[in-house]
Amino acid sequence: MKQKIFIIAGLVMLAGVIAIMLADFFSSRKADKANPYDYKMGELRKTDSTCNGYIEQLTIRPALEEIHAVACGAGDRIFVAGKNGLEIYQKDGKPDGNFRFEGLASCMALDKKGRIFIGIQDHVEVFDQLGKPCGKWNSVSPESMLTSIAVTDSYAYVADAGKKIVYRYDLNGRLINRIGEKDPQKNVPGFIVPSPYFDLGIGKKGELWVANTGRHSLEQFGDDGSLQSAWGEASMSSDGFCGCCNPSHFAFLSDGSFVTSEKGIERVKVYSPQGKYLCMVAPPSAFIEGTKGLDLAADSKDRIIVLDPEKKQLRIFVKK
Repeated sequence: MKQKIFIIAGLVMLAGVIAIMLADFFSSRKADKANPYDYKMGELRKTDSTCNGYIEQLTIRPALEEIHAVACGAGDRIFVAGKNGLEIYQKDGKPDGNFRFEGLASCMALDKKGRIFIGIQDHVEVFDQLGKPCGKWNSVSPESMLTSIAVTDSYAYVADAGKKIVYRYDLNGRLINRIGEKDPQKNVPGFIVPSPYFDLGIGKKGELWVANTGRHSLEQFGDDGSLQSAWGEASMSSDGFCGCCNPSHFAFLSDGSFVTSEKGIERVKVYSPQGKYLCMVAPPSAFIEGTKGLDLAADSKDRIIVLDPEKKQLRIFVKK
């Protein structure tokens, strides 16, 4: 019996020694050998400074507690909306008005009459520039998460990241149809929206463009929901879109060029109207690591306005 106990005790001690040796071995291996699957984000955040075609000209610091949406209006006035309010600035950054509302503004657009369309969670609210309410549209679904609005003379297009669809409304808030639903007969693959970043915009010729973030592409649609064209590819390099879901936001310059922003590797870039990479506006080093929600706008002089929610700034970039 005693012999058996000694044998068991010996085996336990041997197992303990082996465990310590293995732990030491693997910890040494970990220290000596870097993870081959590590993205090395520090390296990816570095870019060639000669590729930067823009410089930062002006910084505006809104007083809002949180900022999430930016747009340009007549006279290149700059509108910024966020938690419980909106502020207006002249093109030189001087304050030019503000008003309060209840809720968190996630997106915003202006029409030619100066009305302000604001997405608040699952619905749209409309205001004049003094903050007087002009309408509140019905929610399509309690699961909706509105992330972008674009307005033409006749329609308002609204992106819903919660339902992964785009709605077309008349300007009084009547829902006309849905755009982007998966339809093999129309060659529409459907939107892949892994996170609450789902932007849209109106191009130079009045065409609708939508960021299909899970596919790393920008797609043009007709009002009937047909897919007209698309461009973009997944890539860690400057000419592609990185991560799980990018571009997170985009805007247009006067010649139809695209301005895009990304999260993961924070950067703002310009592409030609055909989708050819042209240059960097702001490299990753210009942002606090982990910044998300770089909303974009461009004024009549093609100044690029970048909403930086981490620094709580509107940052205006101009060509070198």
